[in-house]
Amino acid sequence: MIEVDFKNIKTLSKKERYSTVLKQVDALLEGEDNIIANLSNIVSLLKNSFEYYLWVGYYFYDDKKNNLVLGPFQGTLACTRIEIGKGVCGTSFSNKETIVVEDVNKFPGHIFCDSNSKSEIVVPIYKNNIVTGVLDVDSGEYASFDEVDKIYLEELVTKISKLLS
Repeated sequence: MIEVDFKNIKTLSKKERYSTVLKQVDALLEGEDNIIANLSNIVSLLKNSFEYYLWVGYYFYDDKKNNLVLGPFQGTLACTRIEIGKGVCGTSFSNKETIVVEDVNKFPGHIFCDSNSKSEIVVPIYKNNIVTGVLDVDSGEYASFDEVDKIYLEELVTKISKLLS
């Protein structure tokens, strides 16, 4: 079991924090192959490492209903299903690209699962080069996410994709 010092990690710069988190993810995944346990620990690690993270979790494609369904998450109650192409998650999934939203109120068709959400980043997750879901992170502050978040969360999603393969 890996022990994480969440108090001290918050004293690091954003880049240092992400770098530390990625190393901790590697340690968490070592020797554990249960996908639910791994995905759950990763979102807990993220939520507790970044004070501006209001909500963090996954949505995965449900081919039977042709929408995204909620996966492991940390935060308040969430929307259980999201239509493909709707909201930030559905748009990121259908466009197969990371979306950074500085102000969710200005994103056309934004889905308000939590009215405290002010900004958001959504990163698509791939399995065998096919988008199978998204990593969704919301913040209670405007313009919380930038290129640093995008780079490191995309690197994290690459690790998550290997779990699914």
